[in-house]
Amino acid sequence: MEAYIPWDENSELDLLRQAVREFARGEIAPQAQDLDEREHFSLELTAKMGELGLFGTIVDPKYGGQGMDYVSYCAVVEELAQVDGSHAATVAAHNSLGAAPIYYYGTEAQKKIYLPQLSDGKGLWGFGLTEADAGSDAQASKTTAKWDAQAQEWVIHGSKIWITNSAAEITKGITVQAVTGKTENGRPELSCFLVEASAPGLKRVPMHGKMMWRASNTGELYFDNVRVKDSAMLGKRGEGFRIMMETLDNGRLSIGAMGLGLAKGALELTRAYALERKTFGKPIAKHQAVAFKIAEMAMRIEAAHNLLYKACWMKQTGKPFEKLAAMAKLYASEVAEYCAREGQQTFGGYGLMKEYPIERHYRDAALLRIGEGTSEIQRLVISRHIGL
Repeated sequence: MEAYIPWDENSELDLLRQAVREFARGEIAPQAQDLDEREHFSLELTAKMGELGLFGTIVDPKYGGQGMDYVSYCAVVEELAQVDGSHAATVAAHNSLGAAPIYYYGTEAQKKIYLPQLSDGKGLWGFGLTEADAGSDAQASKTTAKWDAQAQEWVIHGSKIWITNSAAEITKGITVQAVTGKTENGRPELSCFLVEASAPGLKRVPMHGKMMWRASNTGELYFDNVRVKDSAMLGKRGEGFRIMMETLDNGRLSIGAMGLGLAKGALELTRAYALERKTFGKPIAKHQAVAFKIAEMAMRIEAAHNLLYKACWMKQTGKPFEKLAAMAKLYASEVAEYCAREGQQTFGGYGLMKEYPIERHYRDAALLRIGEGTSEIQRLVISRHIGL
């Protein structure tokens, strides 16, 4: 095994963490409960996150981005998730699924048009992969794009669902996977298109009634005769599925960071409560049943932390990282669920009340086992990487 040092607490990374931590606790935490209760996506906080440099994180500065590496980017997401999953999700989905595909696969013209407006917090971009009947089976897309030779345009019909950052008023567009024909072996040919939010025929509907991430923006998309030029294709024709899957590989790092952050936040809340709450004449932290529970949380977090940041280091140094990304996403999401559940148990009845952040952490943890590939899909990915 190669030695690696993914972070240095005396480096710029430590300063970045501190800045994001102070922002999350000073700006987001006081509003998190109210925004969650009202299912309200905050344009104000999104703009402030943009001012802090949390959008366009991995994008080259020549396109208006921050030029961060993946360790730094995931540290940003982790710090936000310790306080609130909704705002961490806004940042993670926009950077990993919104801006990243354009940055990695876009033409120079596409990069110059879109990336500057996606790097300042004033514009969001969605990742249009999931459909009502195409979730884990992402190749089952029914959305189509047909070439109109006379008009020299692609005509898109279909729908997408559960698309983060797709229905906000500051959404600039969505990357859409669509069927553009048949391959030689008769399977659907899948291609990607950059569809601007203002495109005629595109209907964007905010989704409400979510259990988790209630202050993030989630939308349903309907494409009715939406026309785009050939220049709107991302990558080459037929490369859509590969682009989407490689994008999810990168995105799993940010979901892992969300899981790690949520777990750390749950540990912090639980430890503080256990030292304050007293039963039988002493703080409950002094009872072995509680102390061992918190010790187990801390141990699992340490393991998740090292797994995630090794995967990030592998990504940013150009080494194969896909297996570790799936492992990090899977393990960190399970650690998040464990810490939120055991934390809520430690709070007892208070853990069931919305005024206590541990209740929100418990709900938010559920999405991490499903989004960007379910836990079952991660195990499938890992099994294939080890030759099964």
